[in-house]
Amino acid sequence: MSVPMRTSSPFPMISVAEATHEIQTRMQPLAPVERSFRDALGYVLAEDVIAPADLPPAERSAVDGYAVIAQPGPLRLRVLHEITAGQRTDVVLSNDTAMRIMTGGVVPPGANAIVMVEDTEEADSIVTIKSSPGAGDNIQGTGIDVQRGQVVLAAGQRIGPSEVGMLATVGQVRVKVYPRPRVAVLATGDEVVEPEQEPPVGYVRDSNRYAVMAAATEAGCDVVWSGHANDEAGALKQAMQDALAVADVLITSGGVSMGTRDLIKPLLAELGDIHFGRIAFKPGKPLTFASIQQPGRTAYAFGLPGFPVSSLVTFEVFVRPGLRHLQGFAQVHRPRVSVALAHPFQPDGGRLEYHRAVVRWQGGGLVATSTGRQTSSRIISMVGANALLEIPSGKDELTAGTLIPALLTGDIVTD
Repeated sequence: MSVPMRTSSPFPMISVAEATHEIQTRMQPLAPVERSFRDALGYVLAEDVIAPADLPPAERSAVDGYAVIAQPGPLRLRVLHEITAGQRTDVVLSNDTAMRIMTGGVVPPGANAIVMVEDTEEADSIVTIKSSPGAGDNIQGTGIDVQRGQVVLAAGQRIGPSEVGMLATVGQVRVKVYPRPRVAVLATGDEVVEPEQEPPVGYVRDSNRYAVMAAATEAGCDVVWSGHANDEAGALKQAMQDALAVADVLITSGGVSMGTRDLIKPLLAELGDIHFGRIAFKPGKPLTFASIQQPGRTAYAFGLPGFPVSSLVTFEVFVRPGLRHLQGFAQVHRPRVSVALAHPFQPDGGRLEYHRAVVRWQGGGLVATSTGRQTSSRIISMVGANALLEIPSGKDELTAGTLIPALLTGDIVTD
């Protein structure tokens, strides 16, 4: 395949919002699978989890103490029995009797109050209570934690440690979840060498492939294939086909601009359908998104730009939300907050720019500081950044203190 040098792109320039809509409407969640709750950590629920019964199923003691009938004190009561956590008894209390009860013990018949052990004295099976127990004191009512039929976990929730505990609590030992997307990452370019090699003049180490693989893993995916191919149509096409045969999503880096060796767009058009190929966005204007039919399923492909920063920023803004949508997340985007600029910023004249920055709490609000020169090859501008500032296009400088939106990609710095 020979691609002549082009002076104009066949793809219309679309907005960030249009590109996001295109990705989110086409990339539907993967078919759910069933897993043991013991192995469900990190997955996203594909169905609501509903409590089959009240929890607790009966009134229980919230403290160690004595189960009694509420009445004016002081009281001297005969202790009939001891109820430990999880136990219950059929013995019925009267006004002159009590039962020793531990936290979690089922309140015995007739009792309607629990007196804390700290407020009592017991000797020879007689407990002395100086206070007047009130109805309901220290009793956890039936269903106070969870009521029968209540949705305790909603579809779209990521299963974390507390969700695993909730599944165990309600006895949901098998659960439907969305599988992790299988991702393939392909680096392209004649000038790319492995990180272990010393690159000759004009060559670069392959940072994109490893950074994108790490980003896909952090986003909850399984990287099932990775490789590098030179800018030769036959080799590139074969690598793309090998990757698509085993992956739900193929992510390439490089080869999406308009040079004679930029072959990814023509190959994607040959293999499937390109949905967009240019975005009014900096850095990463030539980002490409396509769908490709595979036996019994649809696979997706993202052609990322070749510069390291462009590759990672386009992943963050577009690819990561798409991958999270495949996983069934109810919330696919990074948190978006308003931040104050710590110093002046100069906008790009024609495109919305995602500027790498560090956001910290300062003076009771969020303040953003640039990570420095924002050239697309300068990956150090990503190192330590915890935000992407959405700098609107325009000519006028943004002064310090201007409020702008930002995507939080990491923890907020607290000095």
